[in-house]
Amino acid sequence: MKLNEINDNPGSSKNRMRVGRGIGSGKGKTGGRGVKGQKSRTGVAIKGFEGGQMPLHRRLPKRGFTNIFAKDYNEVSLARVQAAIDAGKLDAKKPVTVEALKEAGVLRRVQDGVRLLGVGELKVAVNFEIAGASKPAIEAVEKAGGSVKLLAAQAEKTDAE
Repeated sequence: MKLNEINDNPGSSKNRMRVGRGIGSGKGKTGGRGVKGQKSRTGVAIKGFEGGQMPLHRRLPKRGFTNIFAKDYNEVSLARVQAAIDAGKLDAKKPVTVEALKEAGVLRRVQDGVRLLGVGELKVAVNFEIAGASKPAIEAVEKAGGSVKLLAAQAEKTDAE
């Protein structure tokens, strides 16, 4: 099979109806929109409109908030780190940092830092320099003979200080 021989299943997609192309076509004149009224005109968007009644999305109470200071961490499991070491992409002798994980292909894009999770098993001693780690992850790293150095979140200085 070649790429230029790939076809969709017969009857899986229908051709789009070209409306409004003369009365003889059967879909001309009003183009399937009925007669007169707001919905027959162009530029109509009546998504949440309920005839003047207060729409449902405005009747319901607002709840919760979004913390604008929340950090978004890359979560990396011990199993993922071990797989990168086994594949030879990550050097276990050097400290494992955000940059090292990115170069190894463990992370696609760097966010606010890396948080290590204790899923999986670590077989070699590795020294981590990362933003955060779970208790099981720290225990597993220290059990393997490595260490976890948690980097302090860089607090931005304000003018008031």
